[in-house]
Amino acid sequence: MANTTASETKKMPGGIPYIIGNEAAERFSFYGMKAALVIFMTQYLHLMGNTAGDPMSSAQATANQHYFVSFIYLTPLFGAIISDRFLGKYRTIIWLSIVYCVGHGALALMGIAGPAVWWLIAGLGLIGIGGGGIKPCVSAHVGDQFGINNQHLLTKVFNWFYFSINLGAALSNLLIPWLLKWYGPHWAFGIPGSLMALATLMFWLGRSKFVHIPPAGKNSPKNFSQRRDSSRQRSSAASSSSSLFFGRFLTKLPRAGSSKRSIWIEISLESTFSPPRFRRQTRS
Repeated sequence: MANTTASETKKMPGGIPYIIGNEAAERFSFYGMKAALVIFMTQYLHLMGNTAGDPMSSAQATANQHYFVSFIYLTPLFGAIISDRFLGKYRTIIWLSIVYCVGHGALALMGIAGPAVWWLIAGLGLIGIGGGGIKPCVSAHVGDQFGINNQHLLTKVFNWFYFSINLGAALSNLLIPWLLKWYGPHWAFGIPGSLMALATLMFWLGRSKFVHIPPAGKNSPKNFSQRRDSSRQRSSAASSSSSLFFGRFLTKLPRAGSSKRSIWIEISLESTFSPPRFRRQTRS
């Protein structure tokens, strides 16, 4: 049975290595494919298939890449809705990662049959759905693994998380254009696809280690309102505690002074978002 609540351990959650490994491999796959995309469209696409066509201009290839990037930053909206209302983060990530892998496969198989441009469109479309759909879920899934006793480790984990992103991106930008030049498009798109398959496998292997927060369903707006009200109550409580602390602290200041005339300062903190009000009084 899946664990739906964060453990009370003070140690690192067991699922974190699987998430970081998944993120490094997924980012390698995406940025590697993207690094080869414009060069492929201008120098290789028209040579794929049975008959050669006209090469694509650099301007058109760059525009096509921008359309693709715009699409992949639009689909997170749908990924977030699917995750929060229907599937939950884990199932959203795992199923859309499979879609992601199929998209990479379409790019790697371009030219084996039919017009290559249709393979390209299908591959980029599936990568846009899969890669964009998981984008709002992965970071939130990291946070789900932590409870109140080990939340102090979050900063450390997210440092490693973003290090894995940059490591995967840097290595792929160095390797994949070189593969495209010396070994051709099938290898240049096949290697990123293999890394995405590895990322999916790694995430699946961590399934028993993860905390699986269930989707909120149709009540997600109501639950959001409840969380917001709870947050406001915590902020109000923190404000009251701050007022109490400052009041006790500052009332001791005049007693520590040696002069006959002392300065009394009264601080009023009414809420978290309102600035403190000072009132200066001089007493003999």
